[in-house]
This record gives sequence, structure tokens and C-alpha cells, in this order.
Amino acid sequence: MFRRWHLVVLALLAVFAIACEGAGATPEPTDDVPTGKPPAGLPSSMAALGDSITAGFGSCLAFVACSRNSWSTGSGSAVDSHYQRILEANPKIKGKARNFAEPGAESGALAGQAAQAVEMKAQYVTILIGANDACSRSVAAMTGVSAFRGEIDRGLARLKKGLPKARVLVVSIPDLYRLWELGHGDERAVRVWGQGGICPSMLAEPASTDEADDQRRKRVRDRIDAYNEQLRKACKAYGKRCRWDGGRAHGIRFSLDLVNQIDYFHPNVEGQSELAEVVYPDRFGW
Repeated sequence: MFRRWHLVVLALLAVFAIACEGAGATPEPTDDVPTGKPPAGLPSSMAALGDSITAGFGSCLAFVACSRNSWSTGSGSAVDSHYQRILEANPKIKGKARNFAEPGAESGALAGQAAQAVEMKAQYVTILIGANDACSRSVAAMTGVSAFRGEIDRGLARLKKGLPKARVLVVSIPDLYRLWELGHGDERAVRVWGQGGICPSMLAEPASTDEADDQRRKRVRDRIDAYNEQLRKACKAYGKRCRWDGGRAHGIRFSLDLVNQIDYFHPNVEGQSELAEVVYPDRFGW
């Protein structure tokens, strides 16, 4: 969930991309897929919108996006993604899953990503975005709640106009305050976070218990709660074709075992699997 000003860091670390050969694509599994008529309601194409979580950033042992491990469209065997789950019952979706999520993306990027989903005529669209709006250089630099809602509405309006029959899943932003609570006593996590490049509004001075730092973190926590409330309301306003995850992603207790050991922030393979499981719709056809 890096912001754009971290791109220079990513460029320097791109040498590690060999560990994620094909990471930007959605390669197809070689296993056989079922034949016959799929259950009613299952989509035959899908698109993933959002930021570095959905892009699978840091999930394949390198500091790059690794979409094959994405909870949404991933085709790697290590993650039982939404794409994999749908493919098991509906072979028509094979090769029709695209991941448009971008590391560093904020809410303002949603409309552009939505346009890409419209262009491919996706029947199922997942959205997980907003952490970068809170993970700013400072609390003051966080995206305002009304501005955030405006960008979400703009993106959803693009989807509704271009894909009126598509199903849209809006996923809540994970609990970053909980991550700090779990990690601020871990020497390795504190060392990485203390370098200042990982969500500084929340994780700067990670070992500090000073009142000012505590209040800063709580303001970021409260802003994420406010974003999640706006995501819920925006999905409700969209209509019956949009489903809110009910705060399930935010409720995941992301232990350090579920994040990678490069930045101690982004979900690893196990974390991506947990996210896929928790937010997978119990039924399609809404």
C-alpha cells in the first residue's frame, strides 16, 4: 500500500523481480476445469481494483507486485482466490480475470481502474482501496473523508454506467492499528517500520508510547473507520448489484504470521488466503 513517492524505492528493488516471474500477469493453472453448465449466477469474467494488497505486493518473496497471489484474481496454487473458487464451478471464466490494482493507488485512482474493468466487460468486480489515503506522510496529509467519498462515488458511477449488470464487491480497509499493536514489540518489525517508508502516519516511531504518538495513531485508526463507513454507504447507494463485505476484512486479526517479512505490512500468501476466505461471497446473483 505504498504511496507514489515510494516508486523510486521500488525501482531500486526491482532486481528481485526474478522471484516473481510473471507476477504482473494472471497465469492460468494447468489443472483441468469442470465441464458442463455452471451453477446459476456465477460470473464468467472478473476484474480486481485497488492498491498493493490486491496486487499481491510482497507476497512472493520480493518487493514487487505479485498478482498470481492476489486474494481476488490470483491463479497461483498457494492462494484459493475468488477467481480460483469460481473457476472450479464455472470454466467459462478461465483466462478472463484481470488485476488492475496498483501499488500506491489512492481512492482517486479508482475511476481509472473502473474504466479498465468496463473495457473488458467484467461481470464481477472486487474493490479494496483506501489504505494509502490514510498512509500519508503525516496525519494532516490524509485524504479528507468527504473527498474520499467523492472519489469512491466517482469510481462506482463509472462501473454502474458501463457495467450495469455486473456484481461489485466492496471490501473494507484492514485494521492497521491492530497491526501496530501486534508488531510494535517485535524487534524486526520495529526496525523496518522505523525506517519511515511504511505507512508513516501510523507506523512512524513504532516503539514510542508517548502520548503524542499514541494520539497520532488513533487519529489514523479513526480515519480508516470513517473511510470504511463511507465505503459501506457508497455501496448501499449503488444498489442491489453492490455487496459490502460487512467489515470482515477490517476484522481480520492480521498477526505477523500473515504479513511478509520484508516490510511487515503487506499480506503474505497466508494473509492473502485468509482475506480471500473471509470476504468471498456466500452466494452470487445479488
